[in-house]
Amino acid sequence: MTTQHAPSYAPGDATHGPRCGVRLPAVHGTAAHGTAQAAAHGTAQAAAHGLALSRAAEEMGLKSGELALAVQLGKVRSTADASGGPPRIARSEIDRLRAAEGFPDTLRERVRTVGTSEAAELLAISRHRFTGLARTGHFVPVRLCLNRYHAVVWLYLACELRDFAHDHAELLTGRMPPAVRAALEAGEDRRPRNWRGRKLGLLLRSTADPWVRAAAVAAMLDPVSLAEVVPDPYERSHLRVLRPDLLPGGRPQSPAGRDLVDRLLRADHPDEILWHRVSLADAVREARRAGPAPRPGPAAGPTAESPDGPSGAVAPVGLPRPAGRRARHAAPGRKTRRPSPLPLPLPLPRRTPAPSSTAFAAAIGSPRRERGSPGGGRAAPGHRTRLAGDDGRRMKLDCGPA
Repeated sequence: MTTQHAPSYAPGDATHGPRCGVRLPAVHGTAAHGTAQAAAHGTAQAAAHGLALSRAAEEMGLKSGELALAVQLGKVRSTADASGGPPRIARSEIDRLRAAEGFPDTLRERVRTVGTSEAAELLAISRHRFTGLARTGHFVPVRLCLNRYHAVVWLYLACELRDFAHDHAELLTGRMPPAVRAALEAGEDRRPRNWRGRKLGLLLRSTADPWVRAAAVAAMLDPVSLAEVVPDPYERSHLRVLRPDLLPGGRPQSPAGRDLVDRLLRADHPDEILWHRVSLADAVREARRAGPAPRPGPAAGPTAESPDGPSGAVAPVGLPRPAGRRARHAAPGRKTRRPSPLPLPLPLPRRTPAPSSTAFAAAIGSPRRERGSPGGGRAAPGHRTRLAGDDGRRMKLDCGPA
């Protein structure tokens, strides 16, 4: 058996084969055949499916966020994952980028993002002037995030800022134009709207699935507007499942941060809302032509004898069992034990009515003479004695002759 040589791979790529330039020792018998098959399978899988973003970024010497932004901006070609996961980078695309002059510094500079302070320094203007130009829509943010103080941090592409300085140098010096000053005095801020428009454009360009495209447009609207445009609940549920993640880093945990992010992600201007409503109606109409949204199937199906029902009763197979109830399996030929019925409630005892005042007086006999009355043990004729009735009140009874 001759010595085998490993195919050429990038250093550290343990997924698809051995490292570059390593000579493998001779392997004989079944082990050699298995090693050759594994290497060939790994090479074919890498060529067919490409590399994940994290692996491709490691091989290209970039950060994962830089490569992800380059893919979104269309500066790096990607292929869709067959299983519906994140896009993958073909090895031929990695080789093409490596062959470019100045790689990887040129690609890293094309996706470099800067904040407000660094952007003002790059344009050699004050931070206040840059913020005013950004609020009036002269710069389009490419990303946003929240700091620990729940303040919105807008990020811009450095290459776009340099192009703006070259094309509109008059806005960087001197007095602001009247239209810009009027917009700032009115409190206008177009940064959220411009970012949403740019994000939607990147999402629509990254997929050809009509339902996914409709879900991207639906992500810009509030639930009330979405229900008005798409009245079918099953279609709205399908759009909710396919809704893209507008913030890759995830939403903040605090309620105040989530409320702020929700306001930034949804359209708030009347013109913008109308534009997205019309776009969503067109996108859903096109998606319906491609195929309907999934709906629940009929409940009818194969049936089996129900152990809890009467003799001859059948129950559908596959229905969910009620929570907290265990399955019972009876042996062949053995009757299933049925639970005994609950006993009937016992009748409540009748309440005995309270005796009347006359009966009470007859039961205790002759009343006692009040203190201070003349005579012996019996009361004088016509004398009235006070007794305590059954209702707790003092009553007068006539104990004289009838």
